[in-house]
Amino acid sequence: MEGAVFIVEWLAQKLIEHGQQVDTVWLPFADNPDTTLRQMLAYRMIDLAGRADKLVAFRPPAHVIRHPNKTLWLIHQFRGFYDLWDTSDRPVADDARGRAFRRRLIAADTRAIGEARNVFTNSRVVSARLKQFNNIDSQVLYPPIYCPERFRPGEYGDEIVCISRITEHKRQHLLIEAMRHVKSRVKLRLCGVSGSASYYRRLIKSIVAHSLRGSITLDHRWVAEEDKANIISQALAIAYVPFDEDSYGYPCLEAAHAEKAVITTVDSGGVLEFVQDRRSGMICDPEPEALASCFDALYNDRYTAKRLGIAARQRVDELQISWAPVVEKILA
Repeated sequence: MEGAVFIVEWLAQKLIEHGQQVDTVWLPFADNPDTTLRQMLAYRMIDLAGRADKLVAFRPPAHVIRHPNKTLWLIHQFRGFYDLWDTSDRPVADDARGRAFRRRLIAADTRAIGEARNVFTNSRVVSARLKQFNNIDSQVLYPPIYCPERFRPGEYGDEIVCISRITEHKRQHLLIEAMRHVKSRVKLRLCGVSGSASYYRRLIKSIVAHSLRGSITLDHRWVAEEDKANIISQALAIAYVPFDEDSYGYPCLEAAHAEKAVITTVDSGGVLEFVQDRRSGMICDPEPEALASCFDALYNDRYTAKRLGIAARQRVDELQISWAPVVEKILA
């Protein structure tokens, strides 16, 4: 289950706990540029004004739904038409038709987002993008996890752990490559469900080709929350190295509540809003050798691993990541 689903379900539960009556509405959307604007038009025709006192929308295109008391907690936009336009992730051709489509989409987004009484985002990265492309101010509202108390400190073992969707964007391959360069007896555990059979096969092939089966565990399954908490509790540290992530990601928060340092890279986007190099984690270049050096450093110095982990837990409080301010602001 993606974090975008968690944020909806967890907020709904917290609002109910605060005495609110909540209906969660899941609307279908096909990620197809040929039909994006038509789908947005269909969403625009949905009338919820007389059915609820407040509408809280999260992901496009739900933001276009009309409501006199609309609050947005934007997790991301259609990034291929925004900051990723000049990359290989651009979903349409960079020609007259594609550029016209992009202008229409951004204009529609700007109008719909501008209707909201309150606009929150899940990171400074998303807020900056919203200001750059839509000239809309917003407030960062960091999403907490539902039951942080289940993530508890434990021993600082031998494993660097990464629990995440197994996909090229999350770059598990980079962590495997790093294990070719470690000098200590540190181990790596990768847990999660793969969204791509070919990428998963690529990881297996790399592990076998470089004789890393003794030092890498590839746990290809959905990890239940309690099981996840137990794995993290015994980890040496957490590795989370996505490319240009929109937010800090739940793996960082789970690690922090368990007092584990996070190892990440300089190009991991919103993750860098949470992880502070050599204070609450370790930040390095997205190169296998650099990651290996971080792995070895924590393996050889458990005191530092613990110190960084405790500071990561304190970072949660510094950023005021909890449900009380979230509920207060969403209901305002």
